[in-house]
Amino acid sequence: MWSWVAHRITGVVIFFFLFAHVIDTAMVRVSPEAYNKAVEAYKNPIVGVMEIGLVAAILFHALNGVRIILVDFWSQGPRYQKQMAYGVIGVWLVLMVPFVIRHLTNVFGH
Repeated sequence: MWSWVAHRITGVVIFFFLFAHVIDTAMVRVSPEAYNKAVEAYKNPIVGVMEIGLVAAILFHALNGVRIILVDFWSQGPRYQKQMAYGVIGVWLVLMVPFVIRHLTNVFGH
């Protein structure tokens, strides 16, 4: 059940990010100066840490989406859904740990 909740939450987070991304990118047509100010505002440590949350949400949503597809369309999917859920968490951790280390080095190292 928790993977169901997390999948919905990450989907909403991704939706709002994409909405904001479309809005701020569209600003370049209205006012290039306003667009440049918005992009400069994103270059701070708080946004850098928020980017970790965004990558975590996208990665979990993608991996869990593959698990959901397997549960729905693979005849053995329902039988192994719990093991696949643990696999999603494991793969997510294996991919997130190096990313977080590298990203924080870029955010705070300069």
